[in-house]
Amino acid sequence: MREYRVSRELVRLGIAAVLLVVAFLGSAATQLFHKAETSLEHHKLVRKTALLESELAGIETRLDTLRESLRDLSVSDEKFRLIAGLQPLDGDVQAVGIGGPGTETLATNPLFTVDAAAAGRTYGASMELDQLLRRARLLAFSWREAGDALHRKYEEFATTPSILPTTGYIASTFSRSRWHPILGVNRPHLGVDIVAPTGTPVVAAANGRISFAGRRSGYGNIVDIDHGAGRLTRYAHLSKITVRVGQQVERGDMVGNVGMTGLAAAPHLHYEVIVNGRQANPRTYILDGDVIPD
Repeated sequence: MREYRVSRELVRLGIAAVLLVVAFLGSAATQLFHKAETSLEHHKLVRKTALLESELAGIETRLDTLRESLRDLSVSDEKFRLIAGLQPLDGDVQAVGIGGPGTETLATNPLFTVDAAAAGRTYGASMELDQLLRRARLLAFSWREAGDALHRKYEEFATTPSILPTTGYIASTFSRSRWHPILGVNRPHLGVDIVAPTGTPVVAAANGRISFAGRRSGYGNIVDIDHGAGRLTRYAHLSKITVRVGQQVERGDMVGNVGMTGLAAAPHLHYEVIVNGRQANPRTYILDGDVIPD
């Protein structure tokens, strides 16, 4: 057996050396781990930047497409407004400019201090999108305005007398003084007489409401249609009335049949157009068939 003696100083030195080695290895391991983690984060950051660049490029492309689409819609809007009887939108109004206090600038963009180029692209895309959104809202308002105007025009046209109420030929025209074939005196003839066989259908000249349907002296069986806006049409000497007071009719709906009731010498329809209480010449309210498309 051998016996070794080690001094306390040597033991202390040994322990200290072991601790130094452990500390060194721990520090080295920490640095290696930190480097690996930093490299991974850098790789993720690079990939994220590339993906954001790609996404931004895609947004810019879609903005170009949206800009072209809105330009086409602006052209259509101009035509639509003209058809509706409205003036095209003013160029300054279409520009829908931006600016004023509180508006973000490129220099105030948080990204500007990090990446000026990227900040410029995102700022430009954001401003472009805001302008396009405002332009889209303006066009939506314009189309609604034009649509409302067209609807009003449609209602006006629909309630304006425009057709010959029955099939036949005009034998007597509108006149302030005409020789009456039965009474034998000159008197106003405030309508037109359309000669047709008894029983020929008589139709409404425009949309409206039946305001009178019955018998009246001189007129015989008569139907009055109120078309609104101070316009009224009258259909007289009917052999039969097929509507009732208060009924809504549309242009072309049957209201009765040609006859010779009242003061009439032969079967015909006496047709009047009354505007604001005064008879107007019905010929000005009878459009040529070629004017109205099928």
